[in-house]
Amino acid sequence: MRIGELARRAGVTTKAVRYYESLGLLTPERLANSYRDYGEHDVRLVREIRALSELGLPVERTRPFLDCLAGGHRHADDCPASLAEYREAIDELSRRIAGLTARRTALITHLRQAAHRNSRVPATDEGERLMTDYLSLPPDLPVPEDDGAAAHLPGTSAPPLEAHSTGGATVRLDALGPGRTVIYIYPLTGRPGTDLPEGWDTIPGARGCTPEACGFRDHYQELLAAGAVRVFGLSSQETDYQREVAERLRLPFEMLSDPTRSLARTLGLPTFEVSGLTLYKRLTLIIRDGAIEHAFYPIFPPNEHADQVLTWLRENPL
Repeated sequence: MRIGELARRAGVTTKAVRYYESLGLLTPERLANSYRDYGEHDVRLVREIRALSELGLPVERTRPFLDCLAGGHRHADDCPASLAEYREAIDELSRRIAGLTARRTALITHLRQAAHRNSRVPATDEGERLMTDYLSLPPDLPVPEDDGAAAHLPGTSAPPLEAHSTGGATVRLDALGPGRTVIYIYPLTGRPGTDLPEGWDTIPGARGCTPEACGFRDHYQELLAAGAVRVFGLSSQETDYQREVAERLRLPFEMLSDPTRSLARTLGLPTFEVSGLTLYKRLTLIIRDGAIEHAFYPIFPPNEHADQVLTWLRENPL
């Protein structure tokens, strides 16, 4: 078939078809008169490119899906490379969402400052009220159940993964040094002016990251005295977001960022989905001399968890 017929059947323009060819995504036969000759397979490829583009995937990144079809698979996403492309696209969107959320928060802050500049009511009053909301926990929070998702962790070697910290460096989890390191892993930390995902309070174990962080802050010196050499918080939020939280809450320890959830894939850590995001379920690891010595999971209530870790350290001295 000619290019115009292909474009009509696939629902694209002839210009788009030529662009796909320039990228090597289509390789039509050439007739004796040099005209392009397209087949049914080309129609299927162009339709697949169009469908993936509508999902937000750049045309240049559709190749793994087309290769999957060329390999004889029924669906373009039946292959591991296609699934990997999905995950990468989702991770990129998560990073963009985090960046936009940070910008939105900054704009809200400037709006409040401007709106209250000539008011008798200080702008900080609203900020303090919002901060109190994040520090308090609703009385009817659902309690997370132990689904055994962390039972395999004790005795597992710490993986050779590097995570960016709010201190400006990277921390390698298999090279933390001697002694015990406490890493509390959490979904995401809310902050004033930033909406939490819809239905956040109804998800068992989701609410309470700020109270948990404040608990580790308040018990930090006691944790060190009880045998912890280092304390870190870790989530999939970007470092800039975490840095703002660490400064606002005056955390004496660094926060680690794992936006691609590499630790979850390597160790099989539990996660959950909400509002298009994949987030860590709340758990805490005690890493000692390169191996996971103990795992706290599930964690409830989060505002008392630092005290639970402190009790364990005192009851299990080195």
